[in-house]
Amino acid sequence: MIVKALIFDVFGTLVDWRTCVAREVEAHLQPLGLQVDALAFADAWRDQYQPAMEAVRSGRLPFCKLDRLHRHNLDVVLADFGLDAVDESTRQSLNLAWHRLDAWPDVAPGLHRLRRHYRLAPCSNGNISLMVDLARRNDFPWDAILGAEVARDYKPKPAVYLAAADAFDLTPAETLMVAAHSSDLDAAARAGLRTAFIARPDEFAQGAGERMPTVPVDLTAVSLTDLADQLTP
Repeated sequence: MIVKALIFDVFGTLVDWRTCVAREVEAHLQPLGLQVDALAFADAWRDQYQPAMEAVRSGRLPFCKLDRLHRHNLDVVLADFGLDAVDESTRQSLNLAWHRLDAWPDVAPGLHRLRRHYRLAPCSNGNISLMVDLARRNDFPWDAILGAEVARDYKPKPAVYLAAADAFDLTPAETLMVAAHSSDLDAAARAGLRTAFIARPDEFAQGAGERMPTVPVDLTAVSLTDLADQLTP
Protein backbone atom coordinates (compact mmCIF):
# COMPACT_ATOMS: atom_id res chain seq x y z
CA MET A 1 0.00 0.00 0.00
CA ILE A 2 1.65 3.22 -1.19
CA VAL A 3 0.04 6.12 0.66
CA LYS A 4 1.28 9.71 0.60
CA ALA A 5 -1.49 11.57 2.40
CA LEU A 6 -3.95 10.88 5.19
CA ILE A 7 -7.31 12.66 5.31
CA PHE A 8 -9.53 12.53 8.37
CA ASP A 9 -13.12 12.60 9.42
CA VAL A 10 -13.27 14.98 12.38
CA PHE A 11 -16.56 14.85 14.34
CA GLY A 12 -16.37 11.71 16.45
CA THR A 13 -13.12 10.47 14.93
CA LEU A 14 -10.88 13.26 16.21
CA VAL A 15 -13.09 15.25 18.58
CA ASP A 16 -15.60 14.34 21.27
CA TRP A 17 -18.56 16.30 19.94
CA ARG A 18 -21.21 14.89 22.32
CA THR A 19 -19.63 15.72 25.66
CA CYS A 20 -18.40 19.10 24.48
CA VAL A 21 -21.67 20.22 22.92
CA ALA A 22 -23.50 19.20 26.09
CA ARG A 23 -21.03 21.26 28.13
CA GLU A 24 -21.72 24.28 25.91
CA VAL A 25 -25.48 23.80 26.18
CA GLU A 26 -25.27 23.92 29.96
CA ALA A 27 -22.94 26.93 29.92
CA HIS A 28 -25.28 28.90 27.69
CA LEU A 29 -28.69 27.94 29.05
CA GLN A 30 -28.17 27.61 32.81
CA PRO A 31 -27.34 31.33 33.27
CA LEU A 32 -30.70 32.05 31.66
CA GLY A 33 -32.40 29.92 34.30
CA LEU A 34 -33.21 27.21 31.75
CA GLN A 35 -32.87 23.59 32.79
CA VAL A 36 -32.38 21.02 30.04
CA ASP A 37 -30.94 17.54 29.64
CA ALA A 38 -27.78 18.73 27.94
CA LEU A 39 -26.76 15.35 26.54
CA ALA A 40 -30.24 14.78 25.13
CA PHE A 41 -30.07 18.25 23.57
CA ALA A 42 -26.67 17.46 22.02
CA ASP A 43 -28.03 14.20 20.62
CA ALA A 44 -31.09 15.93 19.20
CA TRP A 45 -28.93 18.59 17.56
CA ARG A 46 -26.71 15.93 16.04
CA ASP A 47 -29.78 14.00 14.84
CA GLN A 48 -30.58 16.95 12.58
CA TYR A 49 -27.13 16.76 10.95
CA GLN A 50 -27.64 14.18 8.23
CA PRO A 51 -31.15 15.32 7.20
CA ALA A 52 -29.89 18.90 6.79
CA MET A 53 -26.95 17.83 4.63
CA GLU A 54 -29.16 15.52 2.58
CA ALA A 55 -31.15 18.55 1.50
CA VAL A 56 -27.92 19.87 -0.03
CA ARG A 57 -26.73 16.54 -1.40
CA SER A 58 -30.07 15.98 -3.12
CA GLY A 59 -30.05 19.43 -4.70
CA ARG A 60 -33.08 20.68 -2.79
CA LEU A 61 -30.85 23.36 -1.23
CA PRO A 62 -27.78 25.04 -2.74
CA PHE A 63 -24.51 24.33 -0.99
CA CYS A 64 -23.99 26.29 2.20
CA LYS A 65 -21.49 26.02 5.04
CA LEU A 66 -22.13 23.63 7.91
CA ASP A 67 -22.27 26.56 10.35
CA ARG A 68 -25.42 27.72 8.57
CA LEU A 69 -26.97 24.27 8.68
CA HIS A 70 -26.04 23.93 12.35
CA ARG A 71 -27.81 27.23 13.08
CA HIS A 72 -30.98 26.13 11.33
CA ASN A 73 -30.84 22.84 13.23
CA LEU A 74 -30.25 24.64 16.52
CA ASP A 75 -33.39 26.71 16.03
CA VAL A 76 -35.35 23.53 15.33
CA VAL A 77 -34.07 21.80 18.46
CA LEU A 78 -34.62 24.82 20.70
CA ALA A 79 -38.24 24.88 19.51
CA ASP A 80 -38.60 21.13 20.08
CA PHE A 81 -37.33 21.55 23.66
CA GLY A 82 -39.72 24.44 24.30
CA LEU A 83 -36.89 26.98 24.41
CA ASP A 84 -38.12 29.48 21.81
CA ALA A 85 -37.40 32.34 24.21
CA VAL A 86 -33.62 31.92 23.94
CA ASP A 87 -32.29 35.23 22.61
CA GLU A 88 -30.41 35.80 19.38
CA SER A 89 -27.00 36.51 20.93
CA THR A 90 -27.16 33.25 22.90
CA ARG A 91 -28.12 31.34 19.76
CA GLN A 92 -25.21 32.82 17.85
CA SER A 93 -22.72 31.94 20.57
CA LEU A 94 -24.13 28.47 21.16
CA ASN A 95 -24.01 27.71 17.45
CA LEU A 96 -20.23 28.12 17.64
CA ALA A 97 -20.03 25.28 20.17
CA TRP A 98 -18.89 23.09 17.29
CA HIS A 99 -15.83 25.34 16.93
CA ARG A 100 -14.85 24.65 20.56
CA LEU A 101 -14.81 20.85 20.67
CA ASP A 102 -12.01 18.99 22.44
CA ALA A 103 -9.97 16.22 20.83
CA TRP A 104 -9.70 12.69 22.11
CA PRO A 105 -6.40 12.41 24.05
CA ASP A 106 -4.60 10.31 21.44
CA VAL A 107 -5.26 12.60 18.50
CA ALA A 108 -2.66 15.38 18.66
CA PRO A 109 0.23 13.03 19.52
CA GLY A 110 -0.80 10.65 16.75
CA LEU A 111 -1.16 13.39 14.16
CA HIS A 112 2.24 14.88 14.94
CA ARG A 113 3.88 11.49 14.51
CA LEU A 114 2.05 10.83 11.25
CA ARG A 115 2.92 14.24 9.82
CA ARG A 116 6.63 13.36 9.83
CA HIS A 117 5.89 10.89 7.03
CA TYR A 118 2.59 11.95 5.38
CA ARG A 119 0.64 14.98 4.29
CA LEU A 120 -2.36 15.50 6.57
CA ALA A 121 -5.70 17.24 6.17
CA PRO A 122 -9.24 17.01 7.50
CA CYS A 123 -11.86 15.68 5.10
CA SER A 124 -14.85 16.82 7.12
CA ASN A 125 -18.30 18.16 6.45
CA GLY A 126 -17.31 21.05 8.70
CA ASN A 127 -16.53 24.36 7.04
CA ILE A 128 -13.01 25.77 6.81
CA SER A 129 -13.27 28.28 9.67
CA LEU A 130 -14.65 25.55 11.92
CA MET A 131 -11.77 23.22 11.03
CA VAL A 132 -9.22 25.99 11.61
CA ASP A 133 -10.66 26.75 15.05
CA LEU A 134 -10.56 23.09 16.05
CA ALA A 135 -6.99 22.80 14.80
CA ARG A 136 -5.85 25.83 16.77
CA ARG A 137 -7.65 24.67 19.89
CA ASN A 138 -6.33 21.11 19.77
CA ASP A 139 -2.91 21.44 18.07
CA PHE A 140 -3.84 19.60 14.88
CA PRO A 141 -0.86 19.98 12.49
CA TRP A 142 -2.71 20.13 9.16
CA ASP A 143 -0.97 20.72 5.85
CA ALA A 144 -4.26 21.90 4.33
CA ILE A 145 -7.94 22.23 5.19
CA LEU A 146 -10.00 20.08 2.83
CA GLY A 147 -13.49 18.60 2.82
CA ALA A 148 -17.00 19.78 2.07
CA GLU A 149 -16.39 23.48 1.58
CA VAL A 150 -13.60 22.79 -0.93
CA ALA A 151 -15.72 20.23 -2.81
CA ARG A 152 -18.95 22.28 -2.47
CA ASP A 153 -20.81 19.13 -1.45
CA TYR A 154 -21.17 16.89 1.57
CA LYS A 155 -19.88 13.43 2.35
CA PRO A 156 -20.54 10.69 1.50
CA LYS A 157 -20.69 12.11 -2.05
CA PRO A 158 -17.61 10.85 -3.97
CA ALA A 159 -16.65 14.38 -5.00
CA VAL A 160 -15.62 15.23 -1.44
CA TYR A 161 -13.07 12.42 -1.17
CA LEU A 162 -11.82 12.88 -4.73
CA ALA A 163 -11.37 16.64 -4.29
CA ALA A 164 -9.20 16.00 -1.24
CA ALA A 165 -6.92 13.61 -3.11
CA ASP A 166 -6.75 15.97 -6.07
CA ALA A 167 -5.83 18.92 -3.85
CA PHE A 168 -2.64 17.06 -2.94
CA ASP A 169 -2.08 16.06 -6.60
CA LEU A 170 -2.50 12.43 -5.61
CA THR A 171 -4.50 9.55 -6.97
CA PRO A 172 -7.30 8.20 -4.77
CA ALA A 173 -5.20 5.06 -4.13
CA GLU A 174 -2.39 7.23 -2.72
CA THR A 175 -4.79 8.77 -0.21
CA LEU A 176 -5.88 7.14 3.06
CA MET A 177 -9.24 8.14 4.55
CA VAL A 178 -9.28 7.77 8.34
CA ALA A 179 -12.61 7.62 10.18
CA ALA A 180 -14.49 6.05 13.06
CA HIS A 181 -17.58 5.45 10.92
CA SER A 182 -17.92 2.49 8.60
CA SER A 183 -20.31 4.33 6.28
CA ASP A 184 -17.74 7.09 5.70
CA LEU A 185 -15.01 4.55 4.95
CA ASP A 186 -17.26 2.55 2.65
CA ALA A 187 -17.98 5.68 0.59
CA ALA A 188 -14.29 6.59 0.46
CA ALA A 189 -13.36 3.09 -0.67
CA ARG A 190 -15.99 3.21 -3.40
CA ALA A 191 -14.30 6.39 -4.61
CA GLY A 192 -11.00 4.51 -4.81
CA LEU A 193 -9.32 5.66 -1.60
CA ARG A 194 -7.54 3.49 0.92
CA THR A 195 -9.26 3.35 4.30
CA ALA A 196 -8.34 3.13 8.00
CA PHE A 197 -10.82 2.60 10.83
CA ILE A 198 -10.30 4.18 14.26
CA ALA A 199 -12.34 2.74 17.12
CA ARG A 200 -14.37 5.30 19.09
CA PRO A 201 -16.62 3.05 21.17
CA ASP A 202 -17.93 5.90 23.36
CA GLU A 203 -18.75 8.48 20.68
CA PHE A 204 -22.54 8.39 21.09
CA ALA A 205 -22.47 7.51 24.84
CA GLN A 206 -20.53 4.88 26.70
CA GLY A 207 -20.34 1.78 24.53
CA ALA A 208 -22.47 3.36 21.80
CA GLY A 209 -19.82 3.98 19.16
CA GLU A 210 -18.17 1.64 16.66
CA ARG A 211 -15.57 -0.75 18.07
CA MET A 212 -14.89 -2.51 14.78
CA PRO A 213 -15.64 -1.68 11.16
CA THR A 214 -18.63 -3.30 9.49
CA VAL A 215 -17.11 -2.94 6.01
CA PRO A 216 -13.77 -4.04 4.54
CA VAL A 217 -10.93 -1.60 5.36
CA ASP A 218 -7.20 -1.55 4.78
CA LEU A 219 -6.25 -0.83 8.40
CA THR A 220 -7.92 -1.01 11.80
CA ALA A 221 -6.61 0.83 14.87
CA VAL A 222 -7.76 1.53 18.41
CA SER A 223 -6.35 5.09 18.38
CA LEU A 224 -4.40 7.58 16.30
CA THR A 225 -1.23 6.59 18.10
CA ASP A 226 -1.93 2.96 17.22
CA LEU A 227 -2.37 4.00 13.60
CA ALA A 228 0.95 5.85 13.78
CA ASP A 229 2.57 2.68 15.14
CA GLN A 230 1.26 0.78 12.12
CA LEU A 231 2.21 3.38 9.49
CA THR A 232 5.52 4.84 10.71
CA PRO A 233 8.94 3.28 11.39
